[in-house]
Amino acid sequence: MIEKLEEIKLRFEEVGQLMVQPDIVNNAKKSSQLGKEYRDLGKIVTKYNEYSKTLAHLKQAKEVLEKEKDPELREMAKMEIDDLEPKVEALDLELRDMLIPKDPNDDKNVLLEIRAGTGGDEASIFAGDLWRMYQRFCDKRGLKMAALDFTEGTAGGYKEIICSVSGEGAYGLLKFESGVHRVQRVPATETQGRVHTSAASVVALPEVDEVGAVEINPADIEVQTS
Repeated sequence: MIEKLEEIKLRFEEVGQLMVQPDIVNNAKKSSQLGKEYRDLGKIVTKYNEYSKTLAHLKQAKEVLEKEKDPELREMAKMEIDDLEPKVEALDLELRDMLIPKDPNDDKNVLLEIRAGTGGDEASIFAGDLWRMYQRFCDKRGLKMAALDFTEGTAGGYKEIICSVSGEGAYGLLKFESGVHRVQRVPATETQGRVHTSAASVVALPEVDEVGAVEINPADIEVQTS
């Protein structure tokens, strides 16, 4: 893992140098691509630097414990080791997770669809609850969410709502939300206190890349006249 991280660190420095080259600065597309790569690599490099620093402190504490004779200093070293070992382990796991290849769609914007399912008016209310939940989630994650189209339920909520979600890592954060969501509760529309089961479906789709102009060879066109 360390060898891979060192390669990433070198690439991070290389990209940083490339970004200030005149031919890159004047190329908006290339500059944007390198800027994104630089930010992604920077997250790993920052975590790797933290890991290296913490690991160095741990090794130093172990050396003190091994060589030091003074009981008080040995006790301080033991306390530091107990504090640092779980931190090193946690950072190691974070780095391994960051090195897992990403889904190429993870950084794309999202088209999010929420539709009320079985459960009548309560299903529409539940769909509205899901919408508000995703709104709060996006706010906390720094994502921008905007409603594109919706049909309100007769007792509140939505029969259907379609929205866009934009921001860094939007699809990666929402892609596993796709599916049927269910809730069991006493709905606001229930007058006798009975528990109802309601459902709503959620679909998260990555934004499709723009397709360039399609060229058609005239020789491939066949025109028939009656």
